[in-house]
This record gives sequence, C-alpha cells and structure tokens, in this order.
Amino acid sequence: MITVGEVHTNLLQHSTALAQEQSSEVLSLVEGEAVLTSRRPSLYAVSPDVRTGVDCWLPSARRRHLRGVGAVVTRAVITGGRIVQASSVIQVVAGERRRPWSHYLANPGVLETVGKLDSADLTAGFLHGNDADVLNLEAITGRVLDGVQMSDLLDRRPPLRAARTRLRWAAQTGQQPDREVSAVVTVDSPTVRTVELVLAPQDVPAAVAGLCEDLALHDWLLTMLSSLVEAAVTRSASGQEHVERLRPVLEHLLHLWLPGARVNPRLRPIWDRLEQVPGFSRQWNSSVNWIRDQISVGNMALLRDLAGRGCLDQPCGR
Repeated sequence: MITVGEVHTNLLQHSTALAQEQSSEVLSLVEGEAVLTSRRPSLYAVSPDVRTGVDCWLPSARRRHLRGVGAVVTRAVITGGRIVQASSVIQVVAGERRRPWSHYLANPGVLETVGKLDSADLTAGFLHGNDADVLNLEAITGRVLDGVQMSDLLDRRPPLRAARTRLRWAAQTGQQPDREVSAVVTVDSPTVRTVELVLAPQDVPAAVAGLCEDLALHDWLLTMLSSLVEAAVTRSASGQEHVERLRPVLEHLLHLWLPGARVNPRLRPIWDRLEQVPGFSRQWNSSVNWIRDQISVGNMALLRDLAGRGCLDQPCGR
C-alpha cells in the first residue's frame, strides 16, 4: 500500500494577519461543512475536505499503463493568519475491476487500481516523473490554493513578496508494527521538494499528511528567509533600504517557526532527525540573528545620521 500527496505553500495575499473568524470565512470551501480551528500554539484553521474524482493513468517509472480510479481529498490550511497551504492526499490500493462511481465517492481519499499495483514503480514515477498525462496532484492542489487566494476577503497587498513552494511526498507502509519511521527529503529546485517516507501500518494517511504539511510550512519559511538574506547580501543598497526589506520578516513571520508542534507523536522522530541534518532550526536561527544584526546596525546608523544633523532634540526638515 502506498499513500501519495502534495502540499503547496505561500504567503496569504493580504496586508495584515487574518483573525481566526476571518480565516474561517476564507476557508469555507464546502457549503454546509465546518472549518476546524485551533488557537494553540498559534492560530490555525483547516477547511473542509474538497473531493476531486479522478479516473486516469498512474505515474510509472517504467512507463507502465496502470489505471486508477478514486477521489482525491484536498484541504486548505491557514497558519497564524499569514501562511496558506493546500494539501492533497490519496491512498493507492490494489483493485480488481472498475466499479461504479458511487463506490469511489463513498471512500474519499482512496484510489483503487484497475490492474496490478507495483508500489516501488509508482513511488518513483510519482516523485521523479514528469509525465503530464497521469495523476496530476499539482493541478488539483494548485486549484484549491488559487481559490483561497482569490477570496474577496483578501486585499492582495501582502507585506512582502514570496514564491509558492511545492512539496510532493510518497509514503510506503511496511508490515512490521514496530518499524522505525524514516524520511528522505530532496531539494529538486528552489521551489520544489520531494519526500519519500517509510512507515508502519498504524501510521494513518491523515497523520502523515499533517507531518508533510508541517515540513512544507517550515521549509517555505526557511526558503523565504534564505532568499531575502541572499538578496540583501548580493544587492547594492543603503543600510536603511536593507532594513526596510528585512523588517517584515520579524514583524509578520518570526513567531510562526514551531517545527513539529502539530505532528503526531509517532512521527516526530522524523523532525528530530531533520533538526540534526540538515538542521532546519539551526539554519533558521542563524538567518534570524543575521537579520536582527542588520536591523540593529541600520538603526544605529540612522540615529548617528539624525544626531549629526541635530534632529534628535528637534524636528528636522527633509
């Protein structure tokens, strides 16, 4: 059995952080179904599941023609009123024959093959293939995220620019209940990541999807921060210009770094290993400290300039 998914992450297109009630309204994607919310350890809101029926060829590293039918489950998440994600997941199981749509719609989140399933071949094809004519979780996930970003409640004036990132993941389930969980994270491009997980039978798809959403959230934060630092050190600009570019990070995003806070305890060892190599929090703290130092230096330079012009005790004209 194999479970596959994709998570898209970006800054919410709004000038301020949303209050919890506003997040709930933005995430009301399915009429009549409730948005789930939490306030600890940070504001967190999850949309109802959006179901997308698929009847398509499945990814294959060996170019096999294997058909799959089912309903992909996608949800949107807003964290801290600032960061928005769309997350799709589907569990692929071996089937025997094509069944009526009512069967698949009654089992959302499960895709049955019409033919023999080769988990290793499907995993390799899903994570590393580029065939556009197979199961396309990128399009399904992106459509849900675009729908949230287009909400009339958003003013589309974010405090900083940031690229959307994609994390594609596949999890194979072993037979041993006491099997140690593991994950291999690969950086495929500046905005694309792949994660291959090995799990025990008791690790349910919802918990695995939650882990990957958390990984994607913190990878996005680290990617965004790293790009800002790189831009600051490679561009010729005044100290005050650097400060104005970097300040929004501290004002709007710094408090959202909480790796593993919402991850199932059984899956937390994966985060523990990622904290060792490559060291997510170590990289984050190093960049945050550098930004704080730059802002402090910029503020000191501004104060010296004001003092030199005699503006500290009385207003100065431009």
